[in-house]
Order: sequence, then C-alpha cells, then structure tokens
Amino acid sequence: MDAFYASVEQRDRPELRGRPVAVGGRPESRGVVAASSYEARAFGVRSAMSMARAVRLCPHLALVPPDFAKYRAVSARCSACSAPSRRWWSRSHWTRRTSTSPTNAWHEPLAANVARRLKAQIRESTGLTASAGVAPNKFLAKIASGWKKPTG
Repeated sequence: MDAFYASVEQRDRPELRGRPVAVGGRPESRGVVAASSYEARAFGVRSAMSMARAVRLCPHLALVPPDFAKYRAVSARCSACSAPSRRWWSRSHWTRRTSTSPTNAWHEPLAANVARRLKAQIRESTGLTASAGVAPNKFLAKIASGWKKPTG
C-alpha cells in the first residue's frame, strides 16, 4: 500500500489532502514518523526519522497521531480484496508475483491483469491506491511495484 497510514488519514480528513502529512509521535516527546504522505516526502520526510527533524525539514507539516485500530480495519479490507488471488499474493510486501499456474480463482491467465483487478478492488473497497509489481520473482516484483508509485 502507498504511504498507508498517511493515505488513510488523507482519505478520512479532506483538509489533509494535498498537504504534507506525517503520522507518528509528537516532536517534543522524541516521537518518530510512522508514515509520511508523498507531499511530505518531497521535503525529505521519511518513515522512522525523528518527528523533530521532519518538522525542521517541512515546517508546515501536518502532524497526525496514529489510530492503529482504524489502520487494522482498513488493512483487513485490503486483505479481503486479495483473497481470490492469494496464490500469487505476498502480503509481507504487498507485491504481486507470477506463478507457474496459468489461472487463479478469477480464471485470469495473466498476472498483470490480476494485479490491475486487485488494485481496482482495493480502490473501490477502501478509497486508497495500491501499487503492484509483476515479475518472475519476489525481488523483481518489489522493484516493479515501486517503479511508478504511488499507483504503479
């Protein structure tokens, strides 16, 4: 998923859309960035950096405390979308892989079409974008999924 925590917050809070957003702890209490929006990444804000540094890099950064219960619920909806294609699904990296089997539960012979269908279902179900990479192995699929983010 693309900038998952930040994307969920931007989806649920229209005033955050198009703005640099960081989800995480408070800068004055040694908080860290759990996730940053693509708008924040343009300023150099990255996950796992101190929130104080993130605010120095982007003074107009919108700081949002995490809501892990909400993220778990949205993640479960994304996982439910992947159920018909689980044979090719790598949940740990949210990437798509090809298989030696010519079909899947959708009876779709091409992994690229399965990836497109899965991305569309996630978008319809959650309102979020997802990236997918199709390749002969997990390593290349991960590279492919990051190639044209946020919706690669």
